[in-house]
Amino acid sequence: MERTVELPARQPFDAPGIFGFLAARAVHGVEAADLSCAGGLRYARTLTLPHGPAAARITATKTAGGQWRLRADLELASLSDTAPALARVRRLLDLDADPLVIDAALAADPALAPLVERTPGIRISGAVDPHELVVRALVGQQISVVAARTHLTRLTAHAGPAYASSIPGLDRLFPAPEDILARVPEPVPGEVLDPGRPLRLPGQAIRAVVAAARDVASGELDVQPGSNPEILRARLLARPRIGPWTAGYIAMRVLGDPDAWLPGDVALVAGAKAAGVLEGGLGAAAAHRTLAARAAGWAPWRSYAAMHLWQAVQPNGAAGLPVRLRPSAP
Repeated sequence: MERTVELPARQPFDAPGIFGFLAARAVHGVEAADLSCAGGLRYARTLTLPHGPAAARITATKTAGGQWRLRADLELASLSDTAPALARVRRLLDLDADPLVIDAALAADPALAPLVERTPGIRISGAVDPHELVVRALVGQQISVVAARTHLTRLTAHAGPAYASSIPGLDRLFPAPEDILARVPEPVPGEVLDPGRPLRLPGQAIRAVVAAARDVASGELDVQPGSNPEILRARLLARPRIGPWTAGYIAMRVLGDPDAWLPGDVALVAGAKAAGVLEGGLGAAAAHRTLAARAAGWAPWRSYAAMHLWQAVQPNGAAGLPVRLRPSAP
């Protein structure tokens, strides 16, 4: 069943930024993006909804007045899944944020004011599925975005259920916890890793992904929108191979936490130096400490400040986002 729905969005809305963020991380088969089409920006992905697999294609077009208009073309197993699908799309694009309040608060810092002026209405990309985001965060630790996408595409091709979509580029669902447990062998410490393994990561990293899938499937690890960010962070930090950066990133994207901070992120420091928030001569450790102290003044909107700093790394601003988001040692 197909439905087309307009997606109201509070303006201003940084469509190039959030579509670019998603496109840079698109997992082949699960997601597809086209940022160069004449009709606007397009991003599509498969979904797992209460009544079955589905897909959504979101199109952003610019009006004569300079605002971005959004539309979702939904491919559903049941019309009853319309509301859940729209809720996930809205969360993914952060459509319910109040950009005027956020922009005014961040622009009060003279160093951030030019970034806010350049990119009004910046958004934080959310998650359509909490488990998927946990896997993405674990796989992507301390490697480039390109490398993480390669690993996740390989994992999905091996463990993700096939899906027949009318939307070009979509043919897989992201593997559920049960799919990972069934298709991804957990390495035994000390044994030589199979070079053809679904996740070509170190053994500890694979065990962390499998353990997270096991605990999500059993209900021991409950990562859901609406959770308390501090409780979630503490729960995540108690797990192996999850440090403050990863816990903050999950809170930012799963919970939509507007005030998450990612300690040790080299791209944030690079963006802060490019924007004049930090002096260029600071060493790495001093830069991270100084930036974290400065960021305390951006509360309760540090997640949005982080997005501005990430974009500041790129010479063309909103058109791109950092290719490497490196956390502190997890």
